[in-house]
Amino acid sequence: MSAETTDSLVAVPGGNIFVRRWNSGGTVPEPIVLLHDSLGSVEMWHDFPAELSKASARPVIAYDRLGFGKSSPRYALPSTQFVLEEAQVHFPAIARALDLNRYVLFGHSVGGSMALSVAALHPSHCMAVISESAQAFVEPRTLAGIEAAKESFRIPERFAKLNRWHGDKSRWVLDAWIEVWLSPQFRSWSIVSHLKDVQCPVLAIHGNNDEYGSEEFPRTIVRHVQGPTSLEILRDCGHVPHRERKDLVLDLVATFIHKHLGS
Repeated sequence: MSAETTDSLVAVPGGNIFVRRWNSGGTVPEPIVLLHDSLGSVEMWHDFPAELSKASARPVIAYDRLGFGKSSPRYALPSTQFVLEEAQVHFPAIARALDLNRYVLFGHSVGGSMALSVAALHPSHCMAVISESAQAFVEPRTLAGIEAAKESFRIPERFAKLNRWHGDKSRWVLDAWIEVWLSPQFRSWSIVSHLKDVQCPVLAIHGNNDEYGSEEFPRTIVRHVQGPTSLEILRDCGHVPHRERKDLVLDLVATFIHKHLGS
């Protein structure tokens, strides 16, 4: 049975957020909310949300952050505190609009950093976090990977692929990632000081060949959070485990949720 999908727009400070919900008819009401990466969007999750809804027996919700996908455009680049700002301002507005009192968070890359920040700031609402390829601070490997991506996006055909997901927002999306992360002011960014406030169970997934961060990222996460943890380093896997090792990730998430949330 395919998952039923519902699209909506949610007003937040600065514009409207595009939201999609998948429901496979499971019996558990609390959803898993997906937070995308630096170039991501709702559409770029492809079939993963529908399959995650089936595997977890929960609704799955994904949204485009402001400036991305089908959400309202942004013009100024994000501040160096954009991860914390998402947790402080935009995610709470979305949760209120969608009447989300309790939820599980699944964040990919910087979306994982945002998920952990949300859990730290809203512990009574966040039931569990799955952080996938999340950055905990800025590593030389992170900067080298972004520098390499910056060069690759000079190729017109590579840049044009962003238009499929972001349309005329593509230049802003790329600059919001590359220019902010490579700025000298961002070198000291870290979520480590917030991790001690994460009380819920955390599953940290990381590919051993992740081009944007070493295994020290997930190890730092599980070392500092206060709730139960599970660390999964996936062999022969890069930065996008939910695409590269989809079946394994689905199984890991379903098993983790069942163990800690009983469903």
